[in-house]
Amino acid sequence: MAKRKLQKFAELDTFPNVIQPKFNFIEKDFELKGHWNKNFFKNSKPLVLELGCGKGEYTLGLAKKNSEKNFIGIDIKGARIWRGGKTAIDEKITNVGFLRIQIEWIEKYFAENEVDEIWITFPDPQPKKEKKRLTSPIFLEKYRKFLKPNAIIHLKTDHLLLFDYTIETIEKFKHNLLYQTHDLYNSDCVDDILSIQTHYEQLFRNEGYSINYLSFQLNEKNK
Repeated sequence: MAKRKLQKFAELDTFPNVIQPKFNFIEKDFELKGHWNKNFFKNSKPLVLELGCGKGEYTLGLAKKNSEKNFIGIDIKGARIWRGGKTAIDEKITNVGFLRIQIEWIEKYFAENEVDEIWITFPDPQPKKEKKRLTSPIFLEKYRKFLKPNAIIHLKTDHLLLFDYTIETIEKFKHNLLYQTHDLYNSDCVDDILSIQTHYEQLFRNEGYSINYLSFQLNEKNK
C-alpha cells in the first residue's frame, strides 16, 4: 500500500492538470495568481473553485456539465488529487485542474476578481474548531480577496451544525443568503448541477441523512 502511494505521488508530478506548488508562499504569491485562465486553461472562461475537493468527484461532475466554465478542485491530500487528475486525463476532461495546497493560504493563489464561483461540498465540519470551518468569517474574508462582485458561494453538507453555523454567520455579517434547504432532494431547487453526488454523499443518503444546501453572496464591504 505504501509503495503504491509513493508511486501515485511520483505520478502526480507528471500530470499536466495538477499543480503542486513548491515555493515559499509566505514571502510571495504563486506565479499563476491572476493568470490561471491565460496560462493554465488558455482561455477566458469563468473560473470556479471547489474547496476540499477530495477525489474530485464533484469538480469533475461540474466540469462535465459546464463546458463553458473552468474548474479547479483544491485539496491537500495527494492520493485524492491523484484520483481526480487521473480521471480527468482518462476521460479527456480539459476544463478542469487540481491544486494541491492548504486552503488556509488560498489568497496567495488567486488574484482580485479572478474567481467567479465557489463550491464547498461536504467539508470537514470541524465541530470543535470554528476557525477552521470553510464558511467561518476568517475564510470568507480570504475568499473576498479574489471573488468577483456578486459571486456565489455554494455549500452542500449532511452536517446540521455546520449548516446552521453558516446561516448564522451569513445573518450576523449581513451577507446575502440566496437559498437554503435542509432537504435538497425534496426541494424546488434541485437540478442537474445540485444532483451531482460524490461517493460520500451517496453513503449519507443511503443511511437516511438529509442533504443540506445553501447559496449566498458576500456583502459589499470594501476589499
